[in-house]
Amino acid sequence: MITIATEKDSSSLNKLINSAYRGESSKKGWTTEAYLLEGLRTTEQELKGIISSEKNTILKFIESNALIGCVLLIEKQEQLYLGMLTVSPDLQNSGIGKKLLQHAEVFSTERGLSKIVMTVISVRSELISWYKRNGYRDTGLRESFPADGIHISISEQPLEFIVMEKLL
Repeated sequence: MITIATEKDSSSLNKLINSAYRGESSKKGWTTEAYLLEGLRTTEQELKGIISSEKNTILKFIESNALIGCVLLIEKQEQLYLGMLTVSPDLQNSGIGKKLLQHAEVFSTERGLSKIVMTVISVRSELISWYKRNGYRDTGLRESFPADGIHISISEQPLEFIVMEKLL
């Protein structure tokens, strides 16, 4: 079941997101960034702040009373920004991510937003290919990777974001 997350979900969302992106547990799945980045992907406090903003929505995927996936959606002018698409590392490749993408598209359309945009780390070729298979395209735009002391690169390659989009 996919529903909208509330502030009381912040702790479980934090555990899920960090388990899928960073650390040893993330290495069970194919979406890990553990070989590129150290530190946390997010914090419970950051998630509470995200959820409290009326322009932000986190959709959560619950199965058998367990949180197994989520996606952040941010309404920005005429488009929807999609981020933090997360599936539990043990359940990746089971169609959950695709279902969350489909719900994001319905969410966007219901709000009259005809485009979804996202950023993906440029060296994540397998993830970029997955988004392309799901109808997203590389816009050619690039954004700098943050050097903020939170996102700690351990990559020998320089990191940047590619901007992808899907017209609905």
